[in-house]
Amino acid sequence: MSKNKVSRRQFLSYTLTGVGGFMAAGMLMPMVRFAVDPVLQPKASSDFIPTQQKVADITDVPTRVDFKFEQQDAWYTSEETGTAWVYKDDKGEIVALSPVCKHLGCVVDWNSDKANQNHFYCPCHGGLYTKDGTNVPGTPPFAPLDVYPYIEKDGYLHLGKAEPKKGA
Repeated sequence: MSKNKVSRRQFLSYTLTGVGGFMAAGMLMPMVRFAVDPVLQPKASSDFIPTQQKVADITDVPTRVDFKFEQQDAWYTSEETGTAWVYKDDKGEIVALSPVCKHLGCVVDWNSDKANQNHFYCPCHGGLYTKDGTNVPGTPPFAPLDVYPYIEKDGYLHLGKAEPKKGA
């Protein structure tokens, strides 16, 4: 026998502490896994989203292009629809503009205001943008429309995440 005797009270205290710790760990582990699991999932291989727009069919008139992509919110995945205004500029390069107004986040439309032909128009507060997405001075937008980076793959347009216009 050892010199340090454990009393019944100490034995019960140690036993209950151990059992309580084991039960707490059993309850906390699923919660920790639930919170951490989405972070550990593999990400998509490409940042560019395919569209149904053929590059050969893009003209100098801005055309609305809709595209679908999967959006991951923690453990919930949903299919979302995005939109871009796509056209070729004077140099023949593709320009893909975000339709989200920089004033309050409304959606702009091409050539929809009869008083301001050949402009993007925001119906919420009368915001105007030129064809290249630059905000018209004296109207509510404080910045130009965002620009989508793009690549051509198999003859179709693929769009990246919208970025602020450079040089603005």
